[in-house]
Amino acid sequence: MPVQEVAASQSFRQDLVDTGVAICTDDLTKTYVMGAEEVYALRGVNLEIRKGEYSAIMGPSGSGKSTLMNLIGCLDTPSHGQYWLAGRLVSDMDDDELAYIRNKEIGFVFQTFNLLPRATALHNVELPLIYNGTPAEERLIRAKEALAQVDLAPRMMHKPNELSGGQRQRVAIARALVNHPSILLADEPTGNLDSQTGEEIMALFSKLHSEGNTIILVTHEADIAAHAHRVIRLRDGKIERDDRTR
Repeated sequence: MPVQEVAASQSFRQDLVDTGVAICTDDLTKTYVMGAEEVYALRGVNLEIRKGEYSAIMGPSGSGKSTLMNLIGCLDTPSHGQYWLAGRLVSDMDDDELAYIRNKEIGFVFQTFNLLPRATALHNVELPLIYNGTPAEERLIRAKEALAQVDLAPRMMHKPNELSGGQRQRVAIARALVNHPSILLADEPTGNLDSQTGEEIMALFSKLHSEGNTIILVTHEADIAAHAHRVIRLRDGKIERDDRTR
């Protein structure tokens, strides 16, 4: 769906855009029905994340951090409450509109990389552009630029099994960057890496943040969260603490 159609069919808040708010949630609630019981995964989360912020979402198992990540990433819809992303009310969007927003506005980085094993690094990075119909010549230019941004241009023709774990994660980060999204959403991005490689990846996130990217880490590791400038802690589906560290 063209962006103008999405914008026209949903509420739009210019005030959020004008004040630099990338993400805004109002009483965000998610429940699941399990048999005769209604289980609350999120209980009225109110959150603002500004453009260019570097935030971490932490919490123990069952705290709601994965549910919040899925809602922020437009992979799920809330049971109650509202969510604005880049000024658009995405909490009321249908599946087609959410798919469009995911492709355009959100760059995902996963613990397991999620790369096509038989495709080169370059082709893996091109994939989001293929899905949204970007012409082939422009795809190639933008994919090469994204790989250069993560210092992996010399390995662009290598397949995942020819790359180290850290290099595979760099490919995944380049893929997340290629659409110039509103936010980078990273779910346990160092979970499959040794400590030294993990620190290299976190240094890369710091570099990307310094270049103006809005980054949200979802992690259970305090040392990883410490790289962020804001740490949001969840417990029992609510924000327990929200600390700005710098």
